[in-house]
Amino acid sequence: MKSRLLGLAIAAVLSFLLTGCGYNDFQRLDEQTKSAWSEVLNQYQRRADLVPNIVATVKGEAAFEQDTLTKVIEARAKATSIQVTPETLNDPAAFSKFQAAQGELGSALSRLMVVSERYPELKANQAFRDLRVQLEGTENRITVARNRYIQTVQAYNVLTRSFPSNLTAMIFSYSVKPNFAVQNEAQISAPPVVDFNKK
Repeated sequence: MKSRLLGLAIAAVLSFLLTGCGYNDFQRLDEQTKSAWSEVLNQYQRRADLVPNIVATVKGEAAFEQDTLTKVIEARAKATSIQVTPETLNDPAAFSKFQAAQGELGSALSRLMVVSERYPELKANQAFRDLRVQLEGTENRITVARNRYIQTVQAYNVLTRSFPSNLTAMIFSYSVKPNFAVQNEAQISAPPVVDFNKK
């Protein structure tokens, strides 16, 4: 009788420990992270697919600055050349490289849009205006997808670092996942210089 009660007590304790270990939570959050990451990649691909059409439309403007177009084309080539695998999510160096390439493409496209303001014929071109609207919509979708990814990674990382689930993370080799960072963090952390004496 005592051995049976002891067996039931041990089973109850093990059951309690297993429910609190977080293993199933790791599985759920890992899948959510992968799903959110896929949406980020989907939106980045959508932006990359718009670039050739934007470049072709802008090339029609004979006087348009070739240097700006070249930078956009090179940035797109660099961003699409990086092979993204599921392991990218667990490799901070690969993740940072991917993020930097996407940041360069975003910056190049922003410069292109600013420069295009100087060309009234281009601004009047309906195809260019349509592409610009699509690009702006895609940039908004990228922001939403990145925010969802950031939130899922945050939940995963909190689980990875919290007790007692951190023990499960150590046993099953679940490590903290890298997250998006601000590329120009040093610049934006510095307060802006305001000089009212400049003319």
